[in-house]
Amino acid sequence: MQHVPRPYSLETRPGDTIVPNALFVNPALKSMANGLCLAVVVPAYLSFGLASLLVGSARAFPGWSQAFSLVPGLLGVYLRRAFYRLVFPRCDASACLSFGAIFSHPTAEVGRSVYVGAYCCLGDVTLEDDVLLGSHVSITNGGSQHGIERLDIPIREQPGTWPRVTIGKDSWIGDRAVIMADVGKHCVIGAGSVVTAPIPDYAIAVGVPARVVRYRQPGGPPCSASPDSQDGQCLAERNGLQGTGSP
Repeated sequence: MQHVPRPYSLETRPGDTIVPNALFVNPALKSMANGLCLAVVVPAYLSFGLASLLVGSARAFPGWSQAFSLVPGLLGVYLRRAFYRLVFPRCDASACLSFGAIFSHPTAEVGRSVYVGAYCCLGDVTLEDDVLLGSHVSITNGGSQHGIERLDIPIREQPGTWPRVTIGKDSWIGDRAVIMADVGKHCVIGAGSVVTAPIPDYAIAVGVPARVVRYRQPGGPPCSASPDSQDGQCLAERNGLQGTGSP
């Protein structure tokens, strides 16, 4: 997962990559660049709006998301953010949406200081403030998007459910994780994990399917006594794991 640098701060922690404030874009210049890019993407937004009238926003949107995902470099970050600020109910001007990141629904929401890594595939999702997504993260709308009960009808034609997924404030999702359920606030999800059930606040969860190994705050919820429990299960105490290290 790409390490996101942080400026000098009284709140720096061990392991932070410290860079001078001078390396960060001047707020006035950033505001000007955001405004310029908003103007540049207006024709694309108008084209999307016209297509939405003809075929519906759900069908008109993916192609534009795919197109903007392929713009490289810092220019791509600014253009993607500008387009999504016009389309989404919320996309903060401080969000960073990396190369190859694709949204499949025009109803997604992106909060303040959100970082989305390269080649992420995101569905109908809410990313709350300060969320970090590593590269190649997939957030799907549940695990029952297609019915599988009947054998006389193709799976693609069987009805399913598409619950909206929320990633809570200040949560970090490691590279190549697959998220099918809500993740609480201040959570850490290990790289390559598959989240199939909701993860409570402050939890660190890893594995396939993801299990909680410990909680980040002192006096967190107790471990589940049931070996079959997923939500809130704390394998660290049961198996003697330490729950340290990066996702």
